[in-house]
Amino acid sequence: MTIVSGMTGFGRAEGAFGDWSWAVEARSVNGRNLEVRYKGPPGFEALERAARDGAQARFQRGQLQVGVQARRAEGAVAVRVNTDQVARYLALGEPLIAEGRVSPPSWDGLLALRGVIEADDALLDPEAQAALEAAIAASIGAALDGLAAARAEEGAQLQGVLAGHVDRIAALADQARAVASGQPAAIKARFEARLKELAGEAASEERIIQEAAALAVKADVREELDRLAGHVDSARGLLAQGAAVGRRLDFLTQEFMREANTLCSKSQVAGLTAIGLDLKAVIEQFREQVQNVE
Repeated sequence: MTIVSGMTGFGRAEGAFGDWSWAVEARSVNGRNLEVRYKGPPGFEALERAARDGAQARFQRGQLQVGVQARRAEGAVAVRVNTDQVARYLALGEPLIAEGRVSPPSWDGLLALRGVIEADDALLDPEAQAALEAAIAASIGAALDGLAAARAEEGAQLQGVLAGHVDRIAALADQARAVASGQPAAIKARFEARLKELAGEAASEERIIQEAAALAVKADVREELDRLAGHVDSARGLLAQGAAVGRRLDFLTQEFMREANTLCSKSQVAGLTAIGLDLKAVIEQFREQVQNVE
């Protein structure tokens, strides 16, 4: 039997390549559809595609967040002097120096000006950049695999809970069938007593039977109970199928509730009404848990 998948979980992966190191975190919560949000360091925008493709390959529903934090080892970043920027500053100051309005600049003064010292932390080699991005993309996949494992663990717990609710629905439906079989006699007795109150002994047995039969037809819940039994079989089949069955279970929950409501509205005896209310309570608990299934 395949395990159903939940929608809540967390996965993390770390890696290193050359003088770079990084950590990837992937987390998800419930969602009607699949929504992926990516956040990564500047210069690695191409990794968003890896995050989205990886999520779509593994999941069908849920709100996912994939975050990448990458840093380069200290001392690995090259520092250079922007001589073009220095020339611009000197050209701007030359007229002022010639007029004697300012003193010639010192070297340390020039170095302190904005844009003169630059950190060349870009990987200019396209092959090295591609290799680094491929390594980080592999870590994104590993983090998503960890997230999938966490969601599967949640699904295993949900599967037992949902199966218990389905068993309870089936048991209540069986109880309802037993109680409902006594409805015609109860309707006849109640109608007979009421009619004799109003008409006295003049009420004929034939009329009592006719009116009671008409009421019993309106109160017949066998179709609702048969459909409930069919829905129970469908629910068990979906739970056995596992994986991403949340949408179909959600639809089935609506069908469960529709039959339970009709059962209550047709009920003519207190016992059947009580069972119908218990059914609605269990179905609502089932619905709440189904919202966590992918």
